[in-house]
Amino acid sequence: MIRFRLRERISDREFELGRRITLSEIATETGINRTVLSKMSGPRGYNTTTDVLERLCRYFGCQAGDLVEYVPDDPEASEEDEGPS
Repeated sequence: MIRFRLRERISDREFELGRRITLSEIATETGINRTVLSKMSGPRGYNTTTDVLERLCRYFGCQAGDLVEYVPDDPEASEEDEGPS
């Protein structure tokens, strides 16, 4: 599963700026619908476009890998894919 690390990026940005940042503020500055941001910040993966990722990378000043994380659905399956150690 792909998990978006939007909450972590928001937290980092809040620390950097010394103030709270809302999803509405990010939506206004990036042009991304607030509902999309809300779904992306949820605990389960959400399907989005590269355009949304690009806008978020520009807003946070980060790389796509800082916003996206791969989390195996089944930890045992991922060990089988890696082969013997």
